[in-house]
Amino acid sequence: MEKTNKNKKTQKINMKKVRIAYVIGLIILIYFVYAIIQLIKQPTNVFVIENGSLSEEENAIGYVIRKETVVQGDNYKNGMIQIKTEGERVAKGDSIFRYYSNNEETLVKKIQELDIKIQDAMSNQTDIFSSDMKVLDSQIEDRLVEVAKSKDIQKIAEYKKDITTRITKKAKIAGDLSPSGSYIKKLIEERTGYENTLNSGSEYINAPESGIVSYRVDGLENVLTPESFSTINKKFLDELKLKTGEIVSTSEESGKIIDNFEAYIATSLESKKAKEANVGDSIKLRLSNSEEITAKIEYIIDEGESKLLIFKITNGLDLLANYRKITFDIIWWNYSGLKVPNDALIPKEVNGKQVYFVTRNRMGYTDEIEAKVLKKNGSYSIISNYTNDELKNDLGYNDTQIKQVNTIVLHDEIVINHKK
Repeated sequence: MEKTNKNKKTQKINMKKVRIAYVIGLIILIYFVYAIIQLIKQPTNVFVIENGSLSEEENAIGYVIRKETVVQGDNYKNGMIQIKTEGERVAKGDSIFRYYSNNEETLVKKIQELDIKIQDAMSNQTDIFSSDMKVLDSQIEDRLVEVAKSKDIQKIAEYKKDITTRITKKAKIAGDLSPSGSYIKKLIEERTGYENTLNSGSEYINAPESGIVSYRVDGLENVLTPESFSTINKKFLDELKLKTGEIVSTSEESGKIIDNFEAYIATSLESKKAKEANVGDSIKLRLSNSEEITAKIEYIIDEGESKLLIFKITNGLDLLANYRKITFDIIWWNYSGLKVPNDALIPKEVNGKQVYFVTRNRMGYTDEIEAKVLKKNGSYSIISNYTNDELKNDLGYNDTQIKQVNTIVLHDEIVINHKK
């Protein structure tokens, strides 16, 4: 009988546990159903905050304006030989190129023929053991190796000229020491005479000022100048009929010296940012090689529906030397910092001011934190935390409220609300 009572008591306890488990399971089921309904009504996502950047950019077509001085001599119809290479920096007074003399081809041919005769005469002299000769032979050999290795046309020309000079010195020594020296001396004297005639008949052109040498002359050097800003407008630039990205052709008659300190880019724009721009504003430009350079708005011409902006640059000038009309990107602004989706920002009114908040999620616990929006585009914002001074002076928080403010840090999880 006692055993039977114990069994009944055990059964009652078990039934009670089953009922409790059933109730708990039902509560959990109801909670999940409720959560699913809420999720359907307003789905949520968690976003992990990372460092990022935002920018506002605009593609543009621009005209390159420079301070350029064209140099041309009297014998420009003879053709020219470059002494300084394209893009090389020179000082005032440096020789940058020369024109051929009237009978240069004939003189050069005669000099070359004499060089062969001198070499042949020297090769027959086996009894010359001057130490100077050995030094010259070694130097000539070194220069020949450098010619073989170099890909710089200007350097190769310098090496060849140096080789010729050393061969001439060697020939003079041979003329003084060898039994047949009178013959070699005669050849050298003849060669020197032709060389003097060649040099005296050449017109050398020197740099009128320091700067960058260029032989790409397009006839706009005195048209698109820093002094012509007031006369430049969209119609004027369009009528130049220039092709975008076209490399200016190399001249065979003249060269020019480009100011290597500053240049300008003029462009006509209809964007909102262009219309809001002011003289003196600093922005960044991205050129064709993806290099970003700092620029300043130097001049603005209001043309009604558009504005003509002229940017001043002091870097990347060598990248523009070959062109007159280019494509480039204007980077109006660029901000870096904590990047969050705009859907994570919750606007609220605090002390009469609109303040944005984000909902941070840590291990299932959420709290709303003030987020200072530095910059925003259509999808994302760059945010930071308010300083205590900003909370007090800008938002009107008291000391107690300031102490309760939490901060957002890298890799925090925030909630994104997608409102339908």
